[in-house]
Amino acid sequence: MIYKTIPLYPDRPHITLTTYVSENSPELRNLKKKAVLVLPGGGYYITSDREAEPVAKAFFAAGMNAFILRYSVKEEAVGYTPLLDAATAMKYIRDHAGEWNIDKDKIVVCGFSAGGHLAATIGTLWKLDVISKTLGCENSYIRPNGMILGYPVITSGEKGHRGSILKLADAENRPATHEELDRFSLEKHVDSDTCPAFVWHTSEDSGVPVENSLYMCEALAAHKIPFELHVFPYGEHGLSLANEEVAPNENMVMPYVARWIDMAIKWIDEILFR
Repeated sequence: MIYKTIPLYPDRPHITLTTYVSENSPELRNLKKKAVLVLPGGGYYITSDREAEPVAKAFFAAGMNAFILRYSVKEEAVGYTPLLDAATAMKYIRDHAGEWNIDKDKIVVCGFSAGGHLAATIGTLWKLDVISKTLGCENSYIRPNGMILGYPVITSGEKGHRGSILKLADAENRPATHEELDRFSLEKHVDSDTCPAFVWHTSEDSGVPVENSLYMCEALAAHKIPFELHVFPYGEHGLSLANEEVAPNENMVMPYVARWIDMAIKWIDEILFR
C-alpha cells in the first residue's frame, strides 16, 4: 500500500491529503480502481480522527483506493475555503489517477456531520465560478461521481447545526443575514446536476437532527437525482463506523447501525457504478 501524507498548498502545509493506495504487482491484474475521498466531521473546528483512517481503511479493504482530506477549520473555515480544499483534493486525485491506477469516472466523496456538509457542498456547488477560477480547470473535473453523507449538516434553518453554518458565514459574533445563511443551506442548491447520493442518519440524533438528511433527500427527489436513504431508529450523533474501534463509549457500539458501511459499498459497486 502507498501510504503518504501530501500537503496540498505550499503556504498551508496543514491542509493535507493522505493516501491509502494499492500498489501495482506483476502477479495481479491491476484493474483500475474506484476511489473514495473521506471528509471527517468536527463542526468545522476539527477533523475527527474517528471519522478518518478507520473509514478509509474500510473502503480500502473493499478494494477501493481511499484518501483523507484534512481541510480548513477554525478561523480558516470561512466562506468557500473548505470547498476549495475539497476541490483541490479532487483535482489532485484525478491528476494522479494514472499513477494510482484510479478510474477518473469512479470517484466518490464520503463525509460525516460537517464533513458531510462539505461532501454535499462539492456534490452540489461544484459549478461555482470560484472553483474554476482558483484551480484553473473545468468545473466538471472536480465533480464527484457520487456522495456518501453520514449524519450530514445540510440546512441553515431551525433544524440546522448553527455552529457549522455560522463558522462558514463568519458570523459567530454577529447576526447573519438570510442571504449568508441560505448560501450554505444545501437543500436550497440541489439541481439537476447534483451528484447521486447515499445518505444515512439516526432518528434520535440530537447533535444534527435527522431532518437535515430528510431535507436533502426531498430536494434530491424533487430534481430526480438518484439517492438511497437509511434512517436508523437509535444512535447518537457521531457514530462513524459504530464499532469498537471508533466508539468512545460502549453506547456507541451499534452493530445494527454499523451495517451502513457495507450498504454504502454495495451502493457504490451495484447501484452507482453498476
